[in-house]
Amino acid sequence: MTAYGGNRLYHNNGDGTFTDVTEKAGLAGGGWSTSAAWVDLDGDGLLDLIVLRYLQWDFGDVWCGERKEGYRSYCHPDQFQPVPPLVYHNDGNGHFTEVSKKIGLAKAGKGLGIAIADFNGDGQINVFVANDSVPEFLYQNKGNGTFEEVGLLAGVGADGDGHVYAGMGVDFFDYDNDGLPDLVISNLAYQKYALYRNNGDGTFGYTTESSGLGEMTRLHSGWGLRLMDYDNDAWKALLVVQAHVLDTVELAYPQLHYREPMLLLRNTGHGFVDVSKSAGAVFHEAWASRGMAIGDLDNDGQMDTVVTTNGGPAHILHNKTESHFHWLGLHLIGHKSNRDAIGAAVKLVTNQGIQYATVSTAVSYLSSSDKRLHFGLGQERKAQKLEIRWPSGLVQILQDIVADQMLRVDEPVERAPNPPPHLQRLSSKAAVGGSCRENGP
Repeated sequence: MTAYGGNRLYHNNGDGTFTDVTEKAGLAGGGWSTSAAWVDLDGDGLLDLIVLRYLQWDFGDVWCGERKEGYRSYCHPDQFQPVPPLVYHNDGNGHFTEVSKKIGLAKAGKGLGIAIADFNGDGQINVFVANDSVPEFLYQNKGNGTFEEVGLLAGVGADGDGHVYAGMGVDFFDYDNDGLPDLVISNLAYQKYALYRNNGDGTFGYTTESSGLGEMTRLHSGWGLRLMDYDNDAWKALLVVQAHVLDTVELAYPQLHYREPMLLLRNTGHGFVDVSKSAGAVFHEAWASRGMAIGDLDNDGQMDTVVTTNGGPAHILHNKTESHFHWLGLHLIGHKSNRDAIGAAVKLVTNQGIQYATVSTAVSYLSSSDKRLHFGLGQERKAQKLEIRWPSGLVQILQDIVADQMLRVDEPVERAPNPPPHLQRLSSKAAVGGSCRENGP
């Protein structure tokens, strides 16, 4: 749990209770922590931890706003110095060691959002950091346990005009089903949400305008966001929770609003269209939204949403989209790889086409989402093939997977005279290493 002034790690005791092990684990940190990501940075099978920090600030903050009008507002980030993230290596004994400088993840920024993916197809996980009003960071994994920041070189450090923006929420996901993870970042009004299409050569193209995202987001301010298939049509839509950072913004800019409704943009395969007005009454409610997590809360094959608001309640939104399309959920379990399989890359093949996804909980803004993968299949009743590249480097292939189920897949382990139960229950159509439904073999 991140916070201003220090973080907390709670150990699950397995009996419905938790123990605060922050000091024992060495994870208290300090400063103004924001988003965090669990990810195996060195391939040892243990999850390491990246904790972003926003900027150097204390309660002796300067006055910003209109004194003569008698109101005060938050100061612009330019008034404060950047700060590097904290990166903790998992030592394997319940303790972590801070290694940000050692591995090259120590560039000072104003980090708010974090996401992971293998953007160049070399089998190594990379890290993207959404920064506020300074260039965005893309850390490329060099394959030797160290990273290099390449955001500007890769074309994602600024917008299409070379301007920095207030990067907040982020997703690192393939929106156009070409096998390459793309980037979408929310920001403030008049900046337009940033969309970068992966060119496949280590660079990205700024596609905010050509995708239709620019005009639709020009007067909006976004926080948590996610590319997700809400109607199971096999294309990832974009869901964004919105609100301006300044609760006084309407005094100076009456066309902008502090509280805003959510935004739902349907992916047509050629761009995005705004379908918010027809997506239900909740999309007409104005909130001071901040965090957003996504997951199938009731295991019905439709992605649900949890939204937090600034100084207000959390909202649990049940997806009731009427759809006759099919779906497939994947719950990956690592054995040689980390148990949560974070960093695993999956390729799904149907007659309708190919989709790709990476297992991660780090997405959106100050949030952690369901690590299980969700694929909309459209009219297809099965997936012809699933190809899973585990963080360990092992590649596993499953064939003829029936739709409309949450499928557990275990990373293959060495055969033993008496294999464990999850291998004994293999489906006849599953590859060695195994799979079984969550609700039975």
